[in-house]
Amino acid sequence: MAWLGGLTLGGLSTFTYAAVIEPGFRLRTVTYKFTPPRWTPGLKLRVVLLADPHLVAPHMPISRWQNIIKTANALQPDLHLLLGDYVTAHPFRTAKVPVAQCAEAAKSLNSPLGTYAICGNHDWWEDPIAQKLGHGPTAAQTAFENAGITVLENKAVQLKKGDFPLWLSGTASTVAIRKPNWEFESRADLPATLAQISDDTPIIHMAHEPDLFTEIPDRVSLTVSGHTHGGQIRFFGYAPVIPSKYGNRFARGHIVESGKHLVVSAGLGCSVIPIRFGSPPEIVVLELG
Repeated sequence: MAWLGGLTLGGLSTFTYAAVIEPGFRLRTVTYKFTPPRWTPGLKLRVVLLADPHLVAPHMPISRWQNIIKTANALQPDLHLLLGDYVTAHPFRTAKVPVAQCAEAAKSLNSPLGTYAICGNHDWWEDPIAQKLGHGPTAAQTAFENAGITVLENKAVQLKKGDFPLWLSGTASTVAIRKPNWEFESRADLPATLAQISDDTPIIHMAHEPDLFTEIPDRVSLTVSGHTHGGQIRFFGYAPVIPSKYGNRFARGHIVESGKHLVVSAGLGCSVIPIRFGSPPEIVVLELG
């Protein structure tokens, strides 16, 4: 009986930690410092990445999102990047949070070079009109644009820090449109997006799903992604389930392959089930140059 009681107590403690403590109270800041390839000498750039908030009650209410935004502002970056999945629809909820509220709160993000966003797969999946039509703009894109935040869905813009220009580009989700039998259609158009770039200054590319990294050309200095949640549940550094055809290869962190650089954020919220274990929510800071 003592053994069974201990086992039960241990199980309840683990569940409480995974369902309440880690996802709700263990927000951390993770910093990566490096100089990407094809980077302009002398260009110093601090970028804050916010990925996958998945606003929903009671797990990620608007008040928690507002606190995350305050924390992001306190880091004083040059640039804020929002990497998609602002909504979620798992059944373990008491209410949805309208994406317009998420976008309105994001107006408080403050940085010299501004705030830019892309949409994630859930922003597409939870938009019945976009699913029916097979194209955007999604409700999330419209909400952020109405809030004055530029959404880079297959678009590129040129920024400038001091005397140093650079490009910021973004593509739509690679699994945007749901099809029968768990198949999906991409709405990412990487060639058309990069064709908008007119010089050889550095490029930071925003892609919600890191799987697109395998198609990114050497011309891009850095790709930033979310989507994986770091697996959301990790045991001894390994995630048994990753929403990627490459498994743990692009789970989280700073990844360098064949001289190309990718940073994947483990994100902020939860999807499918409101549990995080071994993969705390995180704000990512990039110190580039």
